[in-house]
Amino acid sequence: DGFLAILEKDAKERAKRRKRNEHLANALKEKGNDAFRKGDYVVAIQRYTEGLEKLKDKQELYTNRAQAYLKMHKYEKAIGDCEWALKCNEKCIKAYFLMGKAHLALKHYSESRQCYEKILQIDPQKESLIKDCMNEANLEEKRMKDEERAMKEVQSGKLAALSIKELLQKLDRPDENILYYTGGIRLLTGAVKDRTEQTLFRTNNGFSILKDNEIVRRGFCGERKNTAEVDLSVSLLFLWQAVCAGNEENQRLLLTHPDVNAQLPKLLSSGVSEIQKETLALISLYSENENGRRLLVRHQDLTKWLQILMTFVNSTDARASSAMNILSDLTEEERFKTQCRVTLSTDVLPLFAQLLTSAKLVNQAALARCIGIMGNLCADVVIRMQMAECKECWQACLKLVDECFDVSVPKYQECLFAVLGLMMNLLLESNVIIQYFAVDISGRCMSLLRDKDGRIVTRAIGVLSRILPASSSAVEEVVKGGVVKKMIKFLKAGGQITSNYGIKTLSICTRTNRQAQEDLVKSDKRFSVLLKLLDSENEMIVGNAAFCLGQCLVVPGAATSLLNSNVVMILLKHAGGDATRTLVQENAAIALGKLCVAEPRHIFQLRKLNGLAILNSAMKYVHSI
Repeated sequence: DGFLAILEKDAKERAKRRKRNEHLANALKEKGNDAFRKGDYVVAIQRYTEGLEKLKDKQELYTNRAQAYLKMHKYEKAIGDCEWALKCNEKCIKAYFLMGKAHLALKHYSESRQCYEKILQIDPQKESLIKDCMNEANLEEKRMKDEERAMKEVQSGKLAALSIKELLQKLDRPDENILYYTGGIRLLTGAVKDRTEQTLFRTNNGFSILKDNEIVRRGFCGERKNTAEVDLSVSLLFLWQAVCAGNEENQRLLLTHPDVNAQLPKLLSSGVSEIQKETLALISLYSENENGRRLLVRHQDLTKWLQILMTFVNSTDARASSAMNILSDLTEEERFKTQCRVTLSTDVLPLFAQLLTSAKLVNQAALARCIGIMGNLCADVVIRMQMAECKECWQACLKLVDECFDVSVPKYQECLFAVLGLMMNLLLESNVIIQYFAVDISGRCMSLLRDKDGRIVTRAIGVLSRILPASSSAVEEVVKGGVVKKMIKFLKAGGQITSNYGIKTLSICTRTNRQAQEDLVKSDKRFSVLLKLLDSENEMIVGNAAFCLGQCLVVPGAATSLLNSNVVMILLKHAGGDATRTLVQENAAIALGKLCVAEPRHIFQLRKLNGLAILNSAMKYVHSI
């Protein structure tokens, strides 16, 4: 008993001592963190070390000290501390992350990647972070190999390698005529033929030409350029295309150059076609691959780029296509969409509305792509909301639709197809502006149902299916215009997308409009079309078809016309649980209940199929009972 008492006393004293040491270690950690935030890494390391003297198994002190060592470029010590942290906690993500950074700095590329892979094994949710880290390691290894290869070519005395160095030295001469520099830059561009020359351009400070040469810098950065300065700027843009094509490190260095970074949007807006053309070509090198796009969104303020690039829709040459390609690429980046929000209402939408209303005068192929890009941007909820609330935007869309009736040029048809897609995306929103335009929009769509282009007809039906819920007046107008008969015609021949939109349109019309219900009974003899749709594999179509059927059974004689059909069996199958969507089951159950109420003879078929229990459970949905 005495021995056990001594053990218990000793355990309590050790726990008390650990608690005291833990309190001291935490206080020292906070002091170290404070010093780290101030950039005093030496003091931070001292405080973390003192903390570890109090508590040797405190993982945070090891990783924090490793982070401070990284800042001081003491990479081996950082790795040592990370290894100790992992002894404290084998799943410490921060330790693997910092160790990966330290190995990368020591050019241990394989070890760096292994650290990042470990993080992914511990937490698969970190995939995006690890992708960036792995990419950084891969690019750094590639850069080092390129530079080693280039150095060997210089040492071996290869003429091409030496010419890059000599040309750069000649361009380094001060106070020469601007034509001298333009000529030299063109010679240098011609000398860059492969990755080795691209690397030698970088390692011989080729990117410093703007910083070190005042004449070149002034000619490139000046707002109003004379002919010689335009030639110089175009030559520089050609050079940068040559040295950056497929070379991620060169792309990074160029884009992080302050003058280039500031000038890109100005060059795009310069109004000088040669400069704009080559600036677009340079930016395309970035936008066409993921690494390049990330560089753009990280280092460029892209808030005005949507507006700037959209302006090229007015161009009749290749600039329009190049600008749309860049915009299309940039929309893949979430950060670009976020930046687009800033000036969307004030700058972008007024310009977009102007382009739509001037469709006959602009580059229509580019306009069609521009409309499609705006439609893709609607995937961003904030952008979609702003666009859907823009009255001028809706007016411009309607004007373009109106003009299509006068113009049958294929390029104009593409604009119409694109604008219908945009309207469909915008109609995912609901607001007073949409309600205001609902009758006009639905009227235009009714007219488009006569179009010879099946794609346009399908999208017109799609717009109808989304605009009609916004306005009972719109529903009344389209019903008067014969929408039910038209939808039945398209449902007889249409594919799945057309059927989806068509039956949705019918379900909206028949929900409250008695004329629509009667029209459907007349147009769809014995409900042959609806019965076919009830057998569809698409549950959205099935649900809407069941809803339509249920709504139309109030029409005298409608339920009786179904007596010799298999409608009871079909509805029973969906109501009984074959459908995975609850709403489909509910609509089928309601239709089944209404069917038996309107024509009791259907109950005999129901009894044969042992479906009375399902009918009884469905009765609670049937409001007429």
